[in-house]
Amino acid sequence: MPREDGRRPVGVLGDDPLDGTAGGAPRGAPGHPDNDTADAIAGLDALDTPVVRRTPWWQQLLRTWLPPLVALAAIIGIWQAVWASAVLPEFRLPAPGVVGEQFAEIVIDGSIWSILWTSISRAAIGFLFALAIATPLGLLVAKVPLVRAAIGPLLTGLQSLPSVAWVPAAVLWFGLTDATIFYVVLLGSVPSIANGLVAGIDQVPPILPRAGRVLGATGFAMARFVLLPAALPGYLAGCKQGWAFAWRSLMAAEIIAMGPALGLGLGAYLKNGADVSNISQVFAGILLILIVGIGIELLVFRPLERRVLRARGLALTV
Repeated sequence: MPREDGRRPVGVLGDDPLDGTAGGAPRGAPGHPDNDTADAIAGLDALDTPVVRRTPWWQQLLRTWLPPLVALAAIIGIWQAVWASAVLPEFRLPAPGVVGEQFAEIVIDGSIWSILWTSISRAAIGFLFALAIATPLGLLVAKVPLVRAAIGPLLTGLQSLPSVAWVPAAVLWFGLTDATIFYVVLLGSVPSIANGLVAGIDQVPPILPRAGRVLGATGFAMARFVLLPAALPGYLAGCKQGWAFAWRSLMAAEIIAMGPALGLGLGAYLKNGADVSNISQVFAGILLILIVGIGIELLVFRPLERRVLRARGLALTV
């Protein structure tokens, strides 16, 4: 019972927060308000924490490689059906088996490895140089208004310019040398990488650079520890597009600029087939170019993209 002065007797459970009770229920018992608050906070934490489901390696392998293989088998099946219907003459559309024999020929004599190495090594070296040029260039364009106003539109225009247009000029400037190939690859990939980084930095929340400045990050430290990590998704998208442009530029340069000093790459292999009207060699070259492009996507960029998304809680499977 309450006392006459309105104060509750000591030791009686009630609404006094000092004795660990509220609403007649002790702290920890069902119905206590503190329990509801703790449950609400735990629920919010659960919403912010991504649930990562780990899958076995063989399931990841099947999920990565099986769909492209099934699509490739379907394309070959359609190709075989069209060839069997004789809609197109043999010199325009060879049978899949004939193209397979062309593949087997370059595999048996070992020339396929030198052909692949010539093109892939050129593309990789050119792409690495493009990264080294485009990354600081993208940072300058994104953070210096005067630089952005001066060369921002130029980068966008270069990105839309077909890289094959640079091949004749590169041949006149550098001759039939590797410099011609690398020049075309750089002009094809640098604008895409730089624009991707600019787009990624434009989407960085302003509070992150402010927090970096408060912690003492300026100049290179700001770019290294704040801007680049925050802009990584857009930067990675620009790198993917830059690689695609580099690969296409390389093929265009190898098809047009041919000479003994340049060796035999995929583009030259395809062009040699066209020069002698060997349609099976032309198809073999096209398929090799396509296979390399798909392989780089699945082996390099897809794992990088998955890792970046997982680090941001956006990939639910590992």
